[in-house]
Amino acid sequence: MGFEEQRFNVNLSILFTELPLLERPAAAAAAGFTAVELWWPWIDSPTPERSELAALKQAIEDAGVHLTGLNFYAGRLPGPDRGALSLPGEESERFRANIDVAADFAQSLGCTALNALYGNRVDGVTPAEQDALALENLARAARAAHRIGAILLVEALNRPESPRYPLVGAPAAVEVVDRVNEATGLGNAKFLMDLYHLSMNGEDLPSVIERYASKTGHVQIADNPGRGAPGTGTLPLAELLDQLRKSGYDGWVGLEYKPGDRPSAEAFDWLPTR
Repeated sequence: MGFEEQRFNVNLSILFTELPLLERPAAAAAAGFTAVELWWPWIDSPTPERSELAALKQAIEDAGVHLTGLNFYAGRLPGPDRGALSLPGEESERFRANIDVAADFAQSLGCTALNALYGNRVDGVTPAEQDALALENLARAARAAHRIGAILLVEALNRPESPRYPLVGAPAAVEVVDRVNEATGLGNAKFLMDLYHLSMNGEDLPSVIERYASKTGHVQIADNPGRGAPGTGTLPLAELLDQLRKSGYDGWVGLEYKPGDRPSAEAFDWLPTR
């Protein structure tokens, strides 16, 4: 078993970050990739200037790579915020302002997967209130995704790194997926299965794949410990991805790992020839 049959894209928000944003798509193409994904690049602005959106679109098109995934606005990533859509007040409003901006940008590049990070628990607001707000905002995001022919992704993170994030296991994230689909009737909400985060939670990854592959819309990987490239830790990533394929998942696998103390272009020596 190996990585030969997988379709990998590279996350330009964690790899190639030693380069300016607009240079990263070309760097990914030079490293042999045909597809990329991104966290929302403008961490302080859910509604950047049109010129900024146009410049990034042009950089992606000029590089000849396909944008396969994009996060909605989620506050400061990497960082402690971990999402905005369940936070009452200004952050929730910023998420709502971003929904159509992100969806339209994704549509302009043929991107068909939009990821919405749930957001941390906050003091002074009950979990029930936050969950009701989250469902309302996720339904809005799902409708915007549906408008452009995309899916909405809901991701589980891990408790050690995101102790106030409520979706820290696959069952919790899939439960939210089901609630969104029930609320909208669209069926376009899917689980984002990040094998690094799930392993950090101590979950049985083969069991997670067996239970939830049919509800999975995207997969991301990094090794554990360290969140490095495959082979730097102990996760049997090749075997897990083979199990996913045999379970019916045939989508992209996002490389969302840290390159370590080397340039990102040198962090792909584990890959078969692309």
